[in-house]
Amino acid sequence: MQEALLFLVLIIFPAMEVSATSSGLAVSLPGCPDKCGNVSIPYPFGIGDACAASSLSPNFTVICNNSFQPPRPTIGDPSIAVLEVIDISLEHGEMRVYNDVSYYCFTSNTTISEENTAEFSLEGTPFIPSATRNRFTVIGCKTLGLIGGYTHNNPDLYVAGCYSYCQGINSTSDGTPCAGVGCCETTISPNITDFAAVLTNQSSVWSFNPCFYAMLVEEGWYSFRRQDLVGRLGFINERANRGVPVISDWAIRNGSCPKEGTTTPKDYACVSTNSYCVSASNGPGYLCKCSKGYEGNPYLSKGCQDIDECEVRKQDAKYKELYPCENGRCHNTPGGYICKCRIGKRSDGTNSGCRPLLSKAEQAVIGLSASAVVVISLACLLVMKLQRTKHRKEKDEYFKQNGGLKLYDEMRSRQVDTIHILTEKEIKKATENFSDDRVLGFGGHGTVYRGTLDDNKEVAIKKSKVIDDDCREEFVNEIIILSQINHRNIVRLLGCCLEVDVPMLIYEFITNGNLFEFLHGYNHKSSIPLDLRLKIATQSAEALAYIHSSTSRTILHGDVKSLNILLDDEYNAKVSDFGASALKSMDKNDFILLIQGTLGYIDPESFVSQRLTDKSDVYSFGVVLLELMARKKAIYIDTSNEKKALSHAFILMFHQSQLRDMLDSEIIDDEIMVVLEKLAELVMHCLSTKGDERPTMKEVAERLQMLRRLHMQLTTKADPTQAHYSYGGTSEFVPSDGTGYQSTETAKLVLEVDLAR
Repeated sequence: MQEALLFLVLIIFPAMEVSATSSGLAVSLPGCPDKCGNVSIPYPFGIGDACAASSLSPNFTVICNNSFQPPRPTIGDPSIAVLEVIDISLEHGEMRVYNDVSYYCFTSNTTISEENTAEFSLEGTPFIPSATRNRFTVIGCKTLGLIGGYTHNNPDLYVAGCYSYCQGINSTSDGTPCAGVGCCETTISPNITDFAAVLTNQSSVWSFNPCFYAMLVEEGWYSFRRQDLVGRLGFINERANRGVPVISDWAIRNGSCPKEGTTTPKDYACVSTNSYCVSASNGPGYLCKCSKGYEGNPYLSKGCQDIDECEVRKQDAKYKELYPCENGRCHNTPGGYICKCRIGKRSDGTNSGCRPLLSKAEQAVIGLSASAVVVISLACLLVMKLQRTKHRKEKDEYFKQNGGLKLYDEMRSRQVDTIHILTEKEIKKATENFSDDRVLGFGGHGTVYRGTLDDNKEVAIKKSKVIDDDCREEFVNEIIILSQINHRNIVRLLGCCLEVDVPMLIYEFITNGNLFEFLHGYNHKSSIPLDLRLKIATQSAEALAYIHSSTSRTILHGDVKSLNILLDDEYNAKVSDFGASALKSMDKNDFILLIQGTLGYIDPESFVSQRLTDKSDVYSFGVVLLELMARKKAIYIDTSNEKKALSHAFILMFHQSQLRDMLDSEIIDDEIMVVLEKLAELVMHCLSTKGDERPTMKEVAERLQMLRRLHMQLTTKADPTQAHYSYGGTSEFVPSDGTGYQSTETAKLVLEVDLAR
């Protein structure tokens, strides 16, 4: 891993958001311009010191930049930094501005080509970034963004942050909110006067993600796009060439609302009649608002004017809902209105509308209308019943297509014990309607979701892909096979759902993922002791031996690989995914057509003959043993950057007496080398070209049990204190006093070791 590059971007944002008052009312001081370009500038803001309430704060002064068309308003000290104003809201005490984006760009994992640092200070200004309307957002792969600063009258440093990563970036759709993949976002503290953002990233991603960005931005403005990660300043040039919108809460900071009965101070800002004062929601100070029934600018003398509700109802239909007066006469009053009913009508009980008195004819019409409503309701109920019947028939048809009748026949013949059949509604509830957050993984046969049943039991739900009739047969086959299996090292089938187009299976939930991820995943550098590897191998072999010889009919797995071996919270093996499995009689001469397999694990003999046998599973399991010994993938990239089959490479190295070169270095120990050599011999037998020369899975399991006991005895003999191993917080204890069971074969192996010494 490359060292993380760290850069500090001081981003102390002054202010941000929203609009002006209704048209036709004065918003600025007399003789002062009320707009800069298309942006309304309401008092206490103003264009120039003479038009702004500069005595309350010099930061209320707006500069109109006429070099653009239309002109653009800016705010701030030109000698330090200015921000472009998008709009200002008197009602909400907010201002929206464009603010710079901080970024870092690389041309190699150590070379920085471009960077931008923005510096601002809010101390002594009327502006505080809105904690509810903004989000601190970081864009980039493997990038950690930290934001820190200070709040009013608080000497302690405030820190928050978020981390964005790249895993799953290809499956992330454009236009989605930031959730960690490619970008992340977090909230900020209220009442902030200044703050800074810190980014750290893994520079190894520069080849496809050369630039990283940090910004405070209006909530909901940014949605993730994969294009933002590529190109030189692609996000800046395409989406933020003028900056990004940020919202600031503003207020009259040098004062507070006067208490009732006290004299208002000389610099009190709420000067309009029919106005009132409210305390600022973010930081100290207060805002002015027009009283109910009035609108305008409460910071101007006579700025709050009565709303003529009756007149505005005529101008715009939306005001008819805001000021209702149906079937009546509207009369405006100071701060409100009244709705008078005409002769022959009466109030509707809300004082905002009138309705006519009912005549006999009208009563008859109402009666007929009620009858019509009843008829229509009955018709709707009939249609709903027909639709439910149709839906039920569709579910029954899906149930038949997905092998439900065959499953019932198996149950009646006692070949299937108890399978809980769930409804589509229960499955949707368990998976939160197949939420993406519930996805555990994707396989060749479908998608696996984490589900929670009504009894709070955690389960894994496999939703198959769209399938044809042959695949439906395989699906039912997997149910029948798993229902016959009762073994501690095989994933248990709990139920199924067949009344949908795409059938689903419900399994017990296994917490620690699969063996492939355990060996080769992101934490592949963590140590895995040999005894734990032998434990996983032995348990997996016992499970396969069980399905080969301990059930009423031989079951061939057909797709043995590390991805299909799951690990529970104590790292016990659980063999899974029987979608490619097949049933055959106990006749040794009976073969079954090979359905499918995975490159690197396929038995060469079965591949040529297109026939699946129990020795095909033995070959595939031999490759799994190699993965445990070498900690390499079945198809791996060697030091010369070439793809190689692990089984082929191992056979060559074994014949050349170079076993140590193929083994994982962390398990090589002279004291237990005999165990590894015997394990290698077992692998060679499993990988024999001819299936008849391979051992059975039962023989493989017995051999692994002996090797586990031999390993325990050798390690205990070398170090008597080493009587157990621990991994991931769990321990398995092995007798260290020599009283444990020891088979004759194990004793022979120990004797061979002693004689060799």
